[in-house]
Amino acid sequence: MCKLINFVFLIFFICLIPKYNANPTSRRFNGYEDVPYNAVFDDENSIDGSDVIDLSSLGPEAYGLPNNESGNAVAAWSESSLVNPEELGSYAEGDILMPPHEGRNGIKEESFRWPKGHIPYSIEGSFTAQEREIIMKAIADYHRLTCLRFIPYSGQKDYIVIQNKDTGCWSSVGKLGGRQEVNVQSPGCVSKKGTVIHELLHAIGFMHEQSRPERDNFVTIRYNNIKSGAEINFKKANPQHSNDFGVPYDFNSVMHYSEYAFSKNQQKTIDPKVGGVKVGQREGLSRSDVRKVNNMYGCKKEEPQSGWFGNIFQNWFN
Repeated sequence: MCKLINFVFLIFFICLIPKYNANPTSRRFNGYEDVPYNAVFDDENSIDGSDVIDLSSLGPEAYGLPNNESGNAVAAWSESSLVNPEELGSYAEGDILMPPHEGRNGIKEESFRWPKGHIPYSIEGSFTAQEREIIMKAIADYHRLTCLRFIPYSGQKDYIVIQNKDTGCWSSVGKLGGRQEVNVQSPGCVSKKGTVIHELLHAIGFMHEQSRPERDNFVTIRYNNIKSGAEINFKKANPQHSNDFGVPYDFNSVMHYSEYAFSKNQQKTIDPKVGGVKVGQREGLSRSDVRKVNNMYGCKKEEPQSGWFGNIFQNWFN
């Protein structure tokens, strides 16, 4: 009898889940139809987007132009690969690419958070309907779980372009100003929702999880297994120039490298110090990812903590 009741409740819950509109120009997400964003969301947001993001931990290797070498590597990737497609790039840490800037050493050492957590965006390039749907699912996760809002581009000065060029998976970190590109080469970079979420998190202002200063307390880096020249991708951030926003190290973060990232011999390059733990998932935001985004942007929104919906949240997003 109890199993029957649980089944009925599950069916009832599924029927209540609103479906988002996969049309990239639509303003309907999670049941909110074409209404002003402020009218729907501002009551729950207290986002201060003026804060600076320190980029000084990125070396000169992070600054440059897209290249086809990375695109060729992603084109050869398949879902049976030991690594994630964004770990194949020749960019800084695989997928961080900052545009060259005039100034001291050609390096821009800061970017910014997005004011009020609003991120104007457009989608360009020859994505299939299924690939566009994956992009929209990634955006819908941010809308459901955080206070960030991706707003269809309508002439704003600062915005991101989600594009499909044969240069791999890559993004800059934080808001740079003007047109800002996030490249998700198809099919590899749009085969999983979590890969799109990963690149968008860079644009939001996040670095990789395994580059945190306290990384060595949680994982062992097997340098003898790393490709020659890729060792720099495993450097740690300076604790004076990083911010964990009160969130502990997260093995399950969508920003964590996989265990075989940049391996030269199909042996692990990252070995968790906790038994039974896997790193490098690309299914979606972890609970700690959600908390970190909301802390970074001063969001009042609370995730489900208890009850049957809270349990579903933990099962899906942990």
